[in-house]
Amino acid sequence: MEQLKGNQEYYTLKIIGDSLSPIGSGLISEELKSLGFNISEATVGRILRELDIKGYTEKVGFRGRILTEKGKEKLKTIEQENEIKQYGNEFINLLKVSRKDELLDILVARRAIERELARLAAINAKEADIEALEKIVQSHERHFENFITGAKDDVDFHKLIAKMAKNRILDAAMDLIRQHGQLSPVLGYIRKEVKSTVVSDHKKILEAIAKRDPDKAERAMVRHIENLIQDVNRYWEIAESYNDKNV
Repeated sequence: MEQLKGNQEYYTLKIIGDSLSPIGSGLISEELKSLGFNISEATVGRILRELDIKGYTEKVGFRGRILTEKGKEKLKTIEQENEIKQYGNEFINLLKVSRKDELLDILVARRAIERELARLAAINAKEADIEALEKIVQSHERHFENFITGAKDDVDFHKLIAKMAKNRILDAAMDLIRQHGQLSPVLGYIRKEVKSTVVSDHKKILEAIAKRDPDKAERAMVRHIENLIQDVNRYWEIAESYNDKNV
């Protein structure tokens, strides 16, 4: 019941937030029905009154409602929470299917491609790119303790470097690898378990790119991927040792 109420509140906020002008309860009710909610206009009216009381929405005369700043923040928070849940579900599925050999094959392929991407990024990076990369590293540092949230920062970091390199073939190759095995949550979990840190690796890559030093950027990226390979091997050693003791 609480889940249903939460979903109704989220989608009501989203419908209002997506509307370019104030929107009335009738249109909101129709849109909720099109999303699969079996809901009456009277119930929509109750939801809207509750949102008004909470300070998430406000009336604009007889034209309908808009989101308040508090409402926009609430919508943003719910969407971030949904994204984390989605990562969590993907993570659980990935843990079920991931094998050591599969992870290592992907990392070896990444090492071959990303060393060149890091070189090209150091050569072609714009100031705005470097600033954006710095912000991602800072965000990752804040989220490090949460390997699921940090996984998004990790993906963003490597995606931006691929864009900065300005080589469409290598960028497409990385996209293919990412689609084949979106394993950042798994790698984040493994590095947390073996008490390793991905953020310090990223800082060294960032530093080399910011200095426009392609050789150093390549070395930093290779070291980063090799650290990942080492962590995967260590994790499996620990896991196998634990299993042997508990047979």
